[in-house]
Amino acid sequence: MLAPPSPAMLHWPIDETERHSLQEARVPALPISRRAAAIHQLTSFTMFNDFLTHSPLAQRQGDPNVADFTFGNPHDMPQPAYVDALRSVLTPQSKDWFAYKSYEPAAQEAAAASLERLLGLPFAPEDICLTTGGFTAIAAAMKTVADPGDEAIYSLPPWFLYESLVTEAGLVPVKVGVDPETFDLDIDAIAAAISPRTRILIVNTPNNPTGRIYPPETLRRLAAVLDAASARNGRRIYVISDEPYNRLVFDGTRFYSPVEFYPHTFLAYSYGKTHLAPGQRIGYVALPPSMPDRAAIREAMRNIQIAIGWAFPNALLQYAVPRLEQFSIDVGHLQRKRDRLVGAFSDMGYRLTPPEGTFYLWVRSPLADDRAFVERLAEHDVFVFPGYLFETPGFFRISLTANDAMIERSLAPFAAAIADVRSVR
Repeated sequence: MLAPPSPAMLHWPIDETERHSLQEARVPALPISRRAAAIHQLTSFTMFNDFLTHSPLAQRQGDPNVADFTFGNPHDMPQPAYVDALRSVLTPQSKDWFAYKSYEPAAQEAAAASLERLLGLPFAPEDICLTTGGFTAIAAAMKTVADPGDEAIYSLPPWFLYESLVTEAGLVPVKVGVDPETFDLDIDAIAAAISPRTRILIVNTPNNPTGRIYPPETLRRLAAVLDAASARNGRRIYVISDEPYNRLVFDGTRFYSPVEFYPHTFLAYSYGKTHLAPGQRIGYVALPPSMPDRAAIREAMRNIQIAIGWAFPNALLQYAVPRLEQFSIDVGHLQRKRDRLVGAFSDMGYRLTPPEGTFYLWVRSPLADDRAFVERLAEHDVFVFPGYLFETPGFFRISLTANDAMIERSLAPFAAAIADVRSVR
């Protein structure tokens, strides 16, 4: 087990004055880089990693008696349409079929057309920068416009790997809360958190884990705050809009993206959510037609993707994009699972707000100690993610990608767990 790093190891990046000071103090050479040490010491990363490797769930992977509501992984066989899309491009059509690939024009064209249908904005195909999933989309966008030491703001509860991505890029994470009742962005808190070093704001909509889609009035206020702060700072603050669930919305809700309100926005997308195939790594960063200096930014993005290790999707996945853009998983079925669980949970006495999109339910824990309640559920063979992994104790998250049979057999254990809590009180 790697020992926790000393305080001298935790600062990343290290400046030259500190470097010379450490050398003069004859600090032994570290077995890992300061970048790796900085990630290792992050509380959010450590808790997430410990849950994956040491929790009861980790010991029972593959157990058919387990009801696993943790990750947004498939619990049924893949859609035949998805398999057919991959199969259709497997046979080479030219000698260069498996040659080095950066951005396949047909994939860019299909993605741009799909975004125009979704948002009503005329995205240009050349402004679609294809990436190895949403992780790389976020990382590449950050590294394209931000330098080590710059600050990146994001809201809590976050997707649990934002802090790791920000830290690996050499940036400083700055965290703000959301409105505790509506889970809407707290624009005043964001405004207060902006400093002269702010370069990035990460917005995740529909939000994982709350399921909130931020409304136009919120995004307009946000754009005004960012414009004013950018003018005050003398340099632009960029938004990275993390939107892997922007096709997975419920009740006919209109999805709104920050790119519709703030031109200086990178739209990060992942096909792994839309098709419930997270192991097939393909996504993109889209630059909106209103973004200034797009040509320079997309060239820099491509250079970054090369420099960090040829972070372009595999050729077959790129060839499949035109067909992948024609369908998604069954959102109606996903909504029916949401409604089944929301209704059942409300009847049991759980408190939750129905999500407007995503794969997830964000449920208030009947115990203030969400870790203890999640452990109680585990005793009933039900596994969920505790809220502390999202830096928001007092909640737990359920993935709606569980199949119908798993959902039905979990209802009695969920009812028993909350009944246990009430009986103690």
